[in-house]
Amino acid sequence: MRRKIALLNDSFPPKIDGVANTVYNYAKLLCDRDDITVITPYYPNVEDNYNFNVDRYFSFPASKRIGYRVGNPMAFTNFKYFFKKNKFDIIHVHSPFASGVLSRIIRRKETVVIVTYHTKFEEDFQKRLKTSFMQKIATRFIRSNIEACDEVWTVSDGAAQSLRAIGYSGPYFVMPNGTDMPKGKAPESHISAVCEKYGIPAGIPLVLFVGRMMWYKNVRLTMDACAEAKKRGFKFFALFVGDGYDRPDMIKYAKDIGIDDVTSFPGATTDRADLYALYSRATVFSFPSSYDTSGLVVKEAAACACPSILLRGSCASEGVVDGFSGYIADEETSASVTQQLIKVLSNPDKAAEIGINAQEHVYVSWSDSVEKASARYDFLLEQKRKSARKK
Repeated sequence: MRRKIALLNDSFPPKIDGVANTVYNYAKLLCDRDDITVITPYYPNVEDNYNFNVDRYFSFPASKRIGYRVGNPMAFTNFKYFFKKNKFDIIHVHSPFASGVLSRIIRRKETVVIVTYHTKFEEDFQKRLKTSFMQKIATRFIRSNIEACDEVWTVSDGAAQSLRAIGYSGPYFVMPNGTDMPKGKAPESHISAVCEKYGIPAGIPLVLFVGRMMWYKNVRLTMDACAEAKKRGFKFFALFVGDGYDRPDMIKYAKDIGIDDVTSFPGATTDRADLYALYSRATVFSFPSSYDTSGLVVKEAAACACPSILLRGSCASEGVVDGFSGYIADEETSASVTQQLIKVLSNPDKAAEIGINAQEHVYVSWSDSVEKASARYDFLLEQKRKSARKK
C-alpha cells in the first residue's frame, strides 16, 4: 500500500547543505513506492523537475551570513485546503523551525509525525543570538516543536547529546544518514577532466575539503596544517570546494599564511559526478569539524576509498578507527591536525590502505539508510493504528 509522506525542511535545492541532501535522497529513493511531497520555503527562479512533488511556501531572505531564506508557514491560507486534500500518513520533519511549526498545523490524529535532529542548535544560538534571554526563547521554541512529534530521530550519538543539551529528555532513535555515491572510483578520464577543470597538478597529493565555507567548520585548522606542511617541504595541493559567508576571508587568509600558491577556492558545485571524481583523486579529506552532527561528506569520501582527517570526539568521527579507517586528531588545534596531515603526506601508500578500510567500514549507502527508515515508518504507522483501534 502506497503511503502519503510529507518531507518538511527549511532548505532544499537550489540551496545545498547536508540536510537538504538528506531530504532529497529520502524523496528520490521513496518516490517509486510512496506518494512523496517535499514541503520547503520558496526560492525565486527555481524549477522543481523531480519524480516527486515539491511544494514551496512564502519565504524571505535572511542575513547574508546565514545565507538561507526563511519560510513563513502562516502566510498562505490556502494551505489549509491543500493539506486537508493530501491527508498525509507520515510527516517527517527535518528542521524544528518553520518546518516544525508547519507540521503542527497540518498533522491529523492519524498522522505519524517524526522529527530528525540534524544540527547542534545550542551552538548556533550561542554564536548568533546576542543575549541569553534570546537563546532561551529560541531553545524553548524548537524544543516545543520537537516534543510535539510522535518520535524523535538523531543522525548520530553526538547529535543525541546536543538534543539533551537543549533540554529534551524524551526517547530518541538513532537513524544514521548515508551517501548516494557508490563504492568505487570515478573513471580515469573523468578524474583527469576535473583535475584540468580545477587546476589540480598531476603527481602530487591532493588535500580536499567539501562543505560550507564558514569558519565554524574548522577550515582554519586545515589551512594552518597546510601552511606547516609547506614549510616542512612537502609537495601537495589543497582544494576547498564550497561557498559561504567566510569564503572571501579564507582566500585572504590563505595568502596571509603563504599557501595561496598551493590552494584553490573554486566555490560550490552541484555536479555530483565532479565531486565523485574529486574524492577519487584526493589523497585525504580533511574535515576536523566539531560542529557537524553527521558528516555526510566523510561517507562520500569513504565511498571513493579516500580517508578523512577528523577530530576525536566529533560526530563525524563516530565509527572511525584512528590509523585503520581514518586519521583522528586528538585535539581541536592546528598542531594536532598538522600531525595527522604529515602522516598522510609522509606515507601516501598507507593513506590509500586506510582509505580502502574506510570504504569497507565507514561507508553507508543512502539505499540502506532509507530502507531502515522506511521500515521504521511502517512500524510507527502500525503502532498508531493499534492505538486507534484500542480507543
